[in-house]
Amino acid sequence: MTFSMNAMTLQAKRLTPLVLALALAGCVNLAPKYERPAAPVAGAFPTVEGTVSSGNQVAPDAPANTSWQRFFADARLQQLITLSLANNRDLRVAILNIEQARAAYQIQRADRFPQINAAVTANRSRAGVNNVYQAGLAVSAFELDLFGRVRNLTESALAQYLATQEARKATQISLIAQVANTYLTFLADEELLGLTQQTLKTREESLRLSQLRFENGVSSKLDLDQAISLVEQARTTLAQAQRQRAQDINLLTLLVGQPLPDDLPPGLTLANTNLPDLPAGLPSDLLASRPDIRSAEQQLIAANANIGAARANYFPNISLTGTAGSASTQLSGLFKGGSYGWTFAPQAILPLFDFGARRAGVESAQADRDIAVARYEQSIQTAFREVADALAGQATFSEQLRAQQAVAQAEADRFNLSDLRYRSGTASYLDLLDAQRSLFTAQQQAIEANLARLQNQVTLYRVLGGGWTDPAPAATAAR
Repeated sequence: MTFSMNAMTLQAKRLTPLVLALALAGCVNLAPKYERPAAPVAGAFPTVEGTVSSGNQVAPDAPANTSWQRFFADARLQQLITLSLANNRDLRVAILNIEQARAAYQIQRADRFPQINAAVTANRSRAGVNNVYQAGLAVSAFELDLFGRVRNLTESALAQYLATQEARKATQISLIAQVANTYLTFLADEELLGLTQQTLKTREESLRLSQLRFENGVSSKLDLDQAISLVEQARTTLAQAQRQRAQDINLLTLLVGQPLPDDLPPGLTLANTNLPDLPAGLPSDLLASRPDIRSAEQQLIAANANIGAARANYFPNISLTGTAGSASTQLSGLFKGGSYGWTFAPQAILPLFDFGARRAGVESAQADRDIAVARYEQSIQTAFREVADALAGQATFSEQLRAQQAVAQAEADRFNLSDLRYRSGTASYLDLLDAQRSLFTAQQQAIEANLARLQNQVTLYRVLGGGWTDPAPAATAAR
């Protein structure tokens, strides 16, 4: 329908109270008020009874406030982490997921505003005027968000976007820890390889002496066979160590996302590597320092907003369609003076019989919210358990390493004495063989205990939220 300019002015005056009422009605929000669930964990982390201080340096700041460059002092490890942050494909996918979530949020947010399009139409009918041509601006089916359906969908999309950002931070923290732990494993396997090579050399020398003693009738064939067995066992262990070292390099290459450069800076040995003890803080600190918990909470906020969108379906859906521009029965008169016109077509739809679809939609949204609550609480409980386990390791691994190193030193003394007694003829070859085996095992276990201690510190750094140092929130910018 086409109106004159005076008619349009009169109609606008009549619509003013309605527009104001609709604007006020747009403040209605049917989503439940969001309240953060209480953390289902104890107020403090458990302690290990009977432990003593490790004597290690304690980091002055909380892990979440300690950059990975400060925590990891090894220059080679720092370079590997830098390369992984630039090239790792899992992290790259996490970053692209943010872009995808941001685009989805912007698409949903655009529904809160009318979309204005240029429109040209031509209608032909047999009754009345045969042809009607129109050209101008058009708004198609713009939904008046009286009950917050679009608004809640937009809030849900924003929360999903923020959750994706937090997931990216969690991916980066895990990547840094994985690179560090793999690098420490590589250093441990380097030490085990060197230890095995030295042990093999020692056993080959013992085999040479056993061969001479057997050929001169001083020792039996049994002693010779036992010496051969020890040499072959060392060769077996050497092959395993060489294979494990190669696999460590392969995993580092995957994590870094490119072949390892030949010009990496010099690094520390495992024996010279030390990581400081970390203050645990309180379990409530995890809510702010762990991005996986923050991501789970954003998922909960999104599910809570979806309930409001589902409830809004019980109320009328009011949409507006309108055009303003030029209209004429002749194409040649479309843009001549006096051809201005506009149309206004509101529409309200309220389903009467949907066979329970709206009720089921609300129940589904509420179930999704309950699932999100359970997952949020589970993320807190998982984080609590991970920190408690790592703190137990921090309290005990140093003592375990000290004791294992003492065992290795005692076994080294026993081997030296057994070797002297065997050469002097006061001890059997079986005593010497037993001392060799025990020494090798104790030295291996000392390296493994040191590796476990260092990797536990990396894990504690990760589970306390270390590895991400950008505190700038995205919520304000995104809104």
